[in-house]
Amino acid sequence: MTPDGSKNEEVTAVSGQAGKRAIVLGGSVAGLFAARVLSESYSRVLVVDRDVLSGVRETRRSVPQGKQVHGLLAKGQQVIEELFPGFTEEIKADGAGIGDVAGNLRWYFNGKPLARDDSGLVAVTASRPFLEYHIRRRVQALTNVEFLEGHDILSLATAENGRRIVGAVVSGPDGTEETLDGDLVVDAMGRGSRTPVWLTELGYPRVEEERLKIGIGYATRHYRLKTDPYQGDISINVIASPMLPRGAICGKHGDTIELTAYGILDDHPPTDNEGFLAFIKSLPVPDIYDAISESEPLDDPVGYRFPANLRRRYEKLADFPEGFFVVGDSVCSFNPTYAQGMTISALGALAMRKHLRSGAGPRPKQFLKELARDVLDAPWEMMNTGDLIFPDVPGKRSMKVKMGHAYAAKVLEAATRDGKVASAYLKMTGLVISPEALMSPSTLLRVLRNSRGEAAAVTR
Repeated sequence: MTPDGSKNEEVTAVSGQAGKRAIVLGGSVAGLFAARVLSESYSRVLVVDRDVLSGVRETRRSVPQGKQVHGLLAKGQQVIEELFPGFTEEIKADGAGIGDVAGNLRWYFNGKPLARDDSGLVAVTASRPFLEYHIRRRVQALTNVEFLEGHDILSLATAENGRRIVGAVVSGPDGTEETLDGDLVVDAMGRGSRTPVWLTELGYPRVEEERLKIGIGYATRHYRLKTDPYQGDISINVIASPMLPRGAICGKHGDTIELTAYGILDDHPPTDNEGFLAFIKSLPVPDIYDAISESEPLDDPVGYRFPANLRRRYEKLADFPEGFFVVGDSVCSFNPTYAQGMTISALGALAMRKHLRSGAGPRPKQFLKELARDVLDAPWEMMNTGDLIFPDVPGKRSMKVKMGHAYAAKVLEAATRDGKVASAYLKMTGLVISPEALMSPSTLLRVLRNSRGEAAAVTR
């Protein structure tokens, strides 16, 4: 977008092959990625959201979790750079912290620091509102994308006795209802999506839901640095473990610290000043407490709760309406401590691009199967396997899960001694490589050589 707020012409070519207009319900990060990809295949794209979006750099009313630390995984940074060339340099110029995932982040697992390495993967420290603002700014610069702000989404518009979605019914600030017509409607409304209810009202089966109760509680506070205890690092990350189900992420951008403390299984950080500091002091290493002790608090701690991982199995439905996609947290809501949400949304957008470029037009049932298989299955399994290391998390611990825990423990022990193992592990958690890649002969040899046979508790 140009300095005067007008659209620029630096956009992708629009084929219009898939249809005239696509409607994205929700201006979330997932909705923005969807709009970016849809702009390549539809003549017009309309993003609808209940909030005011344009120019907003603060936490939005509809995104209460936006006050908490949000991580952008290495794979997410790569996909965003593909969708919006120059994005990383743009946010760096605006104050985001940029470094190497294994070289400039201070990682602690089981109270031990991971060895350092030059992984070649980009790490970003920035707030959720900051990242959302910059992504939205790039989407708004697309000449065929429009935003309808301040409008509540009431229901879907249907045709052919509910067999096809042809738009959405919305209401404006004055309560006036309007039906928006679209060739494709995309639900990007997040975890609170009403699609399961809408589908049953249209006569479709209830979508199957999978949940894993994890009981996470957050509290976030911001500080201004008086000195720089980071010594070239851009974040200090202390990861919760079964021995102490508490952790914290303390990212630095400019002279500001964004600190989110978290606890698992209802061991939540307090939101009063003294309780919050005591929680930070209880962590197995003193680095974060020392950092904030020399900094100026800018606000009071703000809490947030995440009860359970949630996946809606739309791909298993035998019937699904035409002209309708579901993406982002509307399909799958991940444990936030894995920082997978934005990256999965970006990968989902690439899956949508691939689907639309197939030339057969949008096929919702096929797309939902592709999304599940190519994007969701692997990180969902990896996350749930990691969460089941906590003994009180309910769930079946199969032999495969137990073997995964045992090997991950050796990987983490080796990663405290070998930077290449640390890099491999962070590439896996950053969704750049698969978990199976940690079993390659070269990595396996390094793990066995450096784990010394010790079975340290795997952490998350």
